[in-house]
Amino acid sequence: MAQLSSADHSVSPPRVSIPRRYNAAHDLIERNLRAGRGEKLAFIDDRGSYSYAELARRVNRFASSLASLGLRAEDRVMVCMLDTIDWPVAFLGAIKAGVVPVAVNTLLKPQDYEYMLRDSRARVLFVSQALLPSFEGLATTVPTLAHVVVSSSPGAAGASRPGAFGDFDALLAGGSDHFEPADTVADEPCFWLYSSGSTGAPKGTVHIHSSLIQTAELFARPVIGIRESDIVFSAAKLFFAYGLGNGLTFPMSVGATAVLMAERPTPDAVFLRLTGEAPEALAKLRARPTVHYGVPTLFASMLASPSFPAREQLGLRVATSAGEALPARVGTTFTERTGVEILDGIGSTEMLHVFLSNRSGEVRYGTTGKPVPGYTLRLLGDDGQEVDDGEVGDLYIGGPSAAAMYWNQREKTRQTFQGEWTRSGDKYVRDADGYYTYAGRSDDMLKVSGQYVSPFEVESAIASHPAVLEAAVVGAPDDDRLIKPKAYVVLKEPGKASAALAEELRSYVKDRLAPFKYPRWVEFVDELPKTATGKIQRFKLRG
Repeated sequence: MAQLSSADHSVSPPRVSIPRRYNAAHDLIERNLRAGRGEKLAFIDDRGSYSYAELARRVNRFASSLASLGLRAEDRVMVCMLDTIDWPVAFLGAIKAGVVPVAVNTLLKPQDYEYMLRDSRARVLFVSQALLPSFEGLATTVPTLAHVVVSSSPGAAGASRPGAFGDFDALLAGGSDHFEPADTVADEPCFWLYSSGSTGAPKGTVHIHSSLIQTAELFARPVIGIRESDIVFSAAKLFFAYGLGNGLTFPMSVGATAVLMAERPTPDAVFLRLTGEAPEALAKLRARPTVHYGVPTLFASMLASPSFPAREQLGLRVATSAGEALPARVGTTFTERTGVEILDGIGSTEMLHVFLSNRSGEVRYGTTGKPVPGYTLRLLGDDGQEVDDGEVGDLYIGGPSAAAMYWNQREKTRQTFQGEWTRSGDKYVRDADGYYTYAGRSDDMLKVSGQYVSPFEVESAIASHPAVLEAAVVGAPDDDRLIKPKAYVVLKEPGKASAALAEELRSYVKDRLAPFKYPRWVEFVDELPKTATGKIQRFKLRG
């Protein structure tokens, strides 16, 4: 019988104890039932609300039905679903049955899904009805895919569905309310997440059973201070490592309630959730989220929106940001308007969640904070030696939530997972107080006049101008083929783009940074190319 984990939070870092025989889904569900939270709300989505007891019942029904699809322990299934109750049911149900869910981005192209299906050899696809068009033809062209099971999407009632596809609700109806967890161990593969693939083919990142609870005990409880009474809302989706922790692992680890949203996280859609006006089940409770997880792009868009709620309309006590470094201006403006700090941090698909973060009462906007308790960081120079404070270095992380490997990518695995250390691909600077400041991706750094220039540093300076919404900086050759910074700028009011404003921005940066760092060219654009998780794709700007 699988056992539950425990953690001692009287010390820092917390002592997390995970038994050898361990099932991550069983732990997250059973701890709430044993604590008497069966009737407490676990999830609220666009269609209703679901208690921990109801969640447990659905997960058991799902897990017990997988055998009818010919699935056995260690088989893989793909989950490409919108954020509704069906997502955690499928994810946790597969894990409880010893089947490995492969959670994928819902915003990709058919060719991306075909690659992932072939790469993972997933035997069953669980997909939201609204996303079916992206998988047209794949059920017959991918030889390892035996079944496609469709979850009804919000607002998709009556939409056409190929008769050959299975039905998610029917699958649940055929299952049992009782299911013993598979006899899994803490170190075996539990689930996969695919990297964004912004610079190449996506990589199947394999995580083990113990990783989920580690992120909750090391980050969510000590840093966010998550508690049972919280209502959490994550604009980042569940398929994203950051969103998976935010919207599933963290609230379930303490018995909190998570609000799920199927639609895109536009500012207006987010405002409806933060003010408790939607979804209907949340509005009926007359409750509002207390914890909001966002990304820098979203926070900037929210602040630029005329619909930004008044302070008294919000119930927030804390907000977090990850995905990319948060510009200082965005953080300070948000705090001025709401009275709430944004705890900016950095995580990765490989480390599963945040390992470096600001903390409440100790926030320094413009930095990414200090190491999360339980994680060790080091900065290495080009010579492989640790750099001094104030010097730029490549960031390496040591911690218990690191992925086991990239599937079928031995060389990339060896490059990233180096013994106890994971290479992040990010460059950072550490100051004398132990705060880390982002200096860009390792492959984004510019060498201008023989000196390193961080694109993010220049972007932050440009973004602090009152006319600017966001900016991206890349290297471009001048007439002598020497590399110099070039800025792509999105204005709050696009109609005000002009040569005069471009010159003003160049001078603005010169006044704030070393002279060699200013952008030689400023190009105004309507939007910046980004991944689905909000990261700027600078390689597309470089051409």
